[in-house]
Amino acid sequence: MKNNLLVVVLWAVVAGVVFPQTAIEILRRVDNNDVFQTIQYEGEMLIEHNNRRVVRTMNAWARGNTDSFIEFTNPEDRGTRYLRARGRLMVYSPDLEGVMLISGHMLREAMMGSDMSYEDAMDNEPLSTRYTPVILRTETHNGRPAWVLELTALSRTESYPMRRLWIDQENNDLLRTELIALSGATLKEFNLLRVEVIGGRRFPVEMEVRDRLRRGSRTVFTMKNVILDRPIADSIFTERNLRR
Repeated sequence: MKNNLLVVVLWAVVAGVVFPQTAIEILRRVDNNDVFQTIQYEGEMLIEHNNRRVVRTMNAWARGNTDSFIEFTNPEDRGTRYLRARGRLMVYSPDLEGVMLISGHMLREAMMGSDMSYEDAMDNEPLSTRYTPVILRTETHNGRPAWVLELTALSRTESYPMRRLWIDQENNDLLRTELIALSGATLKEFNLLRVEVIGGRRFPVEMEVRDRLRRGSRTVFTMKNVILDRPIADSIFTERNLRR
């Protein structure tokens, strides 16, 4: 009996070293990879919808979960700029010849015809502070051993009351995300296509997004020349920069 007890104790110790012990620990490791203090990058959205293919390019800057600035650079959209600062999201368009405030339900609309909403594109808040996670199971996802977590929102103001995540057991990559409504219906899917090691972390730089409410639609979002956690001038996140 003592020998059997010793084996169980030793197994538990080894398991504690090799595997994360709780869902919240796993989720925090994902946050450590994905959440940044600041970011700068050149981006591309390849949008396929109703047999049409559109490519939009941009330069982007963001700081924490409060400040962001996106300027589109492809010929059709050149001069369109988005600014989030002081709790407001604004857009400037040469066609509008002015600034428009985006608020309320508009934040959940498709950004520039993509499968991502404005909230999706600018979200940089740790999941571990917003959701309660549980481990559903382990399985193989695209050849990788993965934890499958189900997340329940702590606040009723969350756009997605539930999320389901597939997380690589070896490197903590977020392989797949399903964004789920209160009814249990899956609204969107995010699938990881590529990561790069930047500043010692594995950072997602290419992903496929599908809006389940738009048939035959997908967006491939790619970032290049990514710079993480370097200071960004305050002047980037100003209305003066938006209106220039």
